Amino acid sequence: MADPSSYRPRPGEIPDSPGVYRFRDEHRRVIYVGKAKSLRQRLANYFQDLAGLHPRTRSMVTTAASVEWTVVSTEVEALQLEYSWIKEFDPRFNVKYRDDKSYPYLAVTMNEEFPRVQVMRGHKKKGVRYFGPYAHAWAIRDTVDLLLRVFPVRTCSAGVFKNASRTGRPCLLGYIGKCSAPCVGRIDPVDHRDLAEEFCDFMAGRTGTYLRRLEKQMMEAADEMEYERAARLRDDIEALKKAMEKNAVVLADATDADLIAVAEDELEAAVQIFHVRGGRVRGQRGWVTDKVEEVTTGALVEHALQQLYGEETGDAVPKEVLVPALPDPVEPVQEWLTVRRGSGVSLRIPQRGDKKALMETVQRNAQQALVLHKTKRASDLTTRSRALEEIAEALALDSAPLRIECYDISHLQGDDVVASMVVFEDGLARKSEYRRFQIKGFAGQDDVRSMHEVITRRFRRYLAEKERTGEWGDGDDLKDDEGLLTAGGLKDEDGRPKKFAYPPQLVVVDGGAPQVAAAKKALDELGIDDIAVCGLAKRLEEVWLPDEDDPVVLPRTSEGLYLLQRVRDEAHRFAITYQRAKRAKRFRSSPLDDVPGLGETRKQALIKHFGSLKKLRSATIDQICEVPGIGRKTAETVAAALAQAAPAAPAVNTATGEIIDDGEPVAAGAPDERRGQEP
Repeated sequence: MADPSSYRPRPGEIPDSPGVYRFRDEHRRVIYVGKAKSLRQRLANYFQDLAGLHPRTRSMVTTAASVEWTVVSTEVEALQLEYSWIKEFDPRFNVKYRDDKSYPYLAVTMNEEFPRVQVMRGHKKKGVRYFGPYAHAWAIRDTVDLLLRVFPVRTCSAGVFKNASRTGRPCLLGYIGKCSAPCVGRIDPVDHRDLAEEFCDFMAGRTGTYLRRLEKQMMEAADEMEYERAARLRDDIEALKKAMEKNAVVLADATDADLIAVAEDELEAAVQIFHVRGGRVRGQRGWVTDKVEEVTTGALVEHALQQLYGEETGDAVPKEVLVPALPDPVEPVQEWLTVRRGSGVSLRIPQRGDKKALMETVQRNAQQALVLHKTKRASDLTTRSRALEEIAEALALDSAPLRIECYDISHLQGDDVVASMVVFEDGLARKSEYRRFQIKGFAGQDDVRSMHEVITRRFRRYLAEKERTGEWGDGDDLKDDEGLLTAGGLKDEDGRPKKFAYPPQLVVVDGGAPQVAAAKKALDELGIDDIAVCGLAKRLEEVWLPDEDDPVVLPRTSEGLYLLQRVRDEAHRFAITYQRAKRAKRFRSSPLDDVPGLGETRKQALIKHFGSLKKLRSATIDQICEVPGIGRKTAETVAAALAQAAPAAPAVNTATGEIIDDGEPVAAGAPDERRGQEP
């Protein structure tokens, strides 16, 4: 535990101006980011008597080992920089809203020649119009299914679209009238884009005009005794009304607004957001956060606004944002929202009428979300705590292993040997800390030797990082041929979670006594004696300890054994995924990959020009020079590389028995000219 007075800045050193500050721990990791109108006044609050600080603030300042700051010109710049740093460094003591799922959006890809309607998750893409988010993907599909009758916009993937264009036959939706079939030319790109624009207008809430137009067309068709057309229009109107009924009108003045409500207690807070467009609730989402710092409701609202609009621009930021409490001060936040939208944004607390009533509904949703989260987490925390305590007791550890690292070796008959490192903190996977290794020290299959190499490389980097931050002695004997003290991720000064800086309390290896002995030997050679090691053998799920003749057998119902199995299985999954990717890449390789200076674009140009690798191999240097972008020196290098590489074996179509020679099938049993004999 650090004494805050040991790193307190000298009086007068802190500027009295707006800025953003960062607290770092002894490993130089950023643990807290904050902003202030006056850096001097704000930072002075952290260096008072510890007894007067909030418990979480006290924990933060005693964990920190240094503080630094950046001066900005305005509070709006401070707000933007604070958001950027929180997103970049992921500080452990900042408010972070945990969202356990990726909310689906209804997306229209207006950036394509023929826009497509689909469900999208994740980061938003430029040129795509989004509606939502929705709580469930099936809700989007139900709405789209109703609207396709009136707006038969393309919904198929690029592969299905190209296949239909090639065959000249549309998919089923094209036959039943729920797609205008642009793939076969039934509608031109301009008309299809107009159709997509009408779809977007309807989803944006501009429904009244379109319904009135359809009703007028229906009456005109009836007057002209075109009863079939009138019936179709009637059914279209009913479909649109049914789709509209899925989102009841909540604000009569067709308002575009987001409503944010917060439910909190001393430890946690839940945030609920309702997205209202055209007076109708178009989407809903929610987050939960631990209150790891002393924070007011207004500050929670400010963090929620950063999370919600930090990556948004234009119409994605509504004209009106209704909140339960205003940030202090409110002006910089409101100005920041205005800049992101490009026009004025009203940030206020609803006082009366429909908006206040709707805010009460959102507040009730937030309260229910907090209660549900606490019910789930109580059970989860109890189980994880019991698992860690059982592991500590079974392995005779001094304390529960809050950070566990597990290693696994994967290969295919000695080829593409790789290893994985997965990290569990507090019993939960921390995927940002996962690492993978290629075995470089030797060739062939030797799991024990591979394990020794991986443990050595991982913890050599840990020791190198300790030396770099001044926690170690000279450490000259720790430097190796890779330059680990100065190269790669170790030269990062910004506290990003790229390094091997944090040691685990427990190292788990996938295997029995030999693998455990190899891991222990690697740690001993590095002089590390404060990290426990164990192995989990798959056959009987036995836990092996170093220098022990007999394994530790945990009960099958043990939560500790279940946690170790999860860690081991995750390491195995991560390793085998990497190994398969390397094997697939090796199978896809060609002699052109080894030509220095020949990038992917020019490789593709060569293959496209000659049609196949076989024809390229037989081409002369002058013929290769005819390819755009290929000079004579490069052509000579390509010709030499292809001359040295052995021709690939013929590919066989396993379904038909045909031998495929450069894309042309050769009947099985026919003479094979490449080998001069019958196959």
